[in-house]
Amino acid sequence: MAASAAPCYLGWDFSTQQLKVIAIDEQLRVIYEDNIHFDKDLPEFGTHCGVHVHSDKLTVTSPVLMWVKACFSVSDSPVWMDSSTTTQCVSLEKAVGGAQHLADITGSRACERFTGNQIAKIYSQNPEVYAQTERISVVSSFAASLFLSAYAPIDYCDGSGMNLLQICDKIWSTACLNACAPGLEEKLGPVVPSSSILGSISPYYIQRYGFSSDCKVVAFTGDNPASLAGMKLEEGDIAISLGTSDTLFLWIKEPTPALEGHIFCNPVDSQAYMALLCFKNGSLIRERIRDDCASGSWDEFSKALKCTVVGNDGNLGFYFDVIEITPEAVGIHRFNRDNNKVPDFPKEVEIRALIEGQFMAKRIHAEKLGYKIMPRTRILATGGASYNKEILQVLSDVFSAPVYTIDTANSACLGCAYRAIHGLVAETSVSWVEVVKLAPEPRLVVTPTAGADQIYQPLLKRYAELEQKVLYSPISSHRAK
Repeated sequence: MAASAAPCYLGWDFSTQQLKVIAIDEQLRVIYEDNIHFDKDLPEFGTHCGVHVHSDKLTVTSPVLMWVKACFSVSDSPVWMDSSTTTQCVSLEKAVGGAQHLADITGSRACERFTGNQIAKIYSQNPEVYAQTERISVVSSFAASLFLSAYAPIDYCDGSGMNLLQICDKIWSTACLNACAPGLEEKLGPVVPSSSILGSISPYYIQRYGFSSDCKVVAFTGDNPASLAGMKLEEGDIAISLGTSDTLFLWIKEPTPALEGHIFCNPVDSQAYMALLCFKNGSLIRERIRDDCASGSWDEFSKALKCTVVGNDGNLGFYFDVIEITPEAVGIHRFNRDNNKVPDFPKEVEIRALIEGQFMAKRIHAEKLGYKIMPRTRILATGGASYNKEILQVLSDVFSAPVYTIDTANSACLGCAYRAIHGLVAETSVSWVEVVKLAPEPRLVVTPTAGADQIYQPLLKRYAELEQKVLYSPISSHRAK
């Protein structure tokens, strides 16, 4: 942009299938949006949904040349869908004293897609390539490097999604680094606060694209932390995406890392954390139960939720059409009020058992990670099911908190633009809340039903006990096979 133009702030989203950009002005109004779709706009790289799936069906990469058309020591970069590093995950957990100990250090047990395990795979299979590599970047720091024309450091948030960072001390873990590859700390470089100003934009962008010489580059971060920023989460809030998979983002102060879920550093508050939980059995099983029990009609589905009582007379259900992440279980399991397993429920009871069970599982596992419901807690809902008021009413009742809806189109990209403003003023003690106060507010949809909390408290305890005693299988079992 020309030096005389009004200030604006850019947010970039290097996602799996496309590159997106949003520009906002000082009033947080979106003034420009654009995207490059990799499959459609860059067909010469032959990607499908932005990636190459290799013959083993486990290795999933994206061509680095597609991003910037430059040369790198590794021509194909693993992406979040890659699950080919099970051997490295097992070795890392063993090296640091077990899965829970690794979670205590880094916020997560070993994950196949996490950077540390991907680095360990490259080192073990191609040691000469590793030796020739001067710097290892994650996508966020790599993208920032393009604008700096210099190596950009990794921010705390993305660093905490690598199985390599001590999330409490915010430094690289020597034990984890040594378990993955030699000399790794030098290749990774430093980690910095997510609000850090990394420097001025490269002269190349000033000369070719007319950027102002005053333009600063704020540390880039990952898509999930950026979404937290884009949704304007505050302490105690929950963001829940009700889609094909259901995903929760949680703002927490005192994390308790577990074998399920993830704890990351918070992108807008260095004293806080964000937790993430993902559940595979989301909208697809809701749609199947709708078809089986409500003649394929969401109106009939909603009527069933309205005509059944809060707590479903003590009937509880676990509904996993595919093997779940949290917990690692599969199958349909129904229990009556006496904890006896039953083969089926009446249709209306089945519908409420499904929805109540899904939300009770989310609350139980969120609390395991250290989440605490506060008087000012809000639930910010998005995704397909967020348009169903009756489903949101059950969500509100189970969590004992009001539910709001938000328009999250490009929330990660928008969050990056918000973070750009925050980075410029963070050192002056301007709070995150102050920075985003002009952004659109979420819309209140439902509030908890009177007395619902007293009904759900004992049900939550029962649900957790049944999950442990009846459904839970060791989470590491798939790795032992």
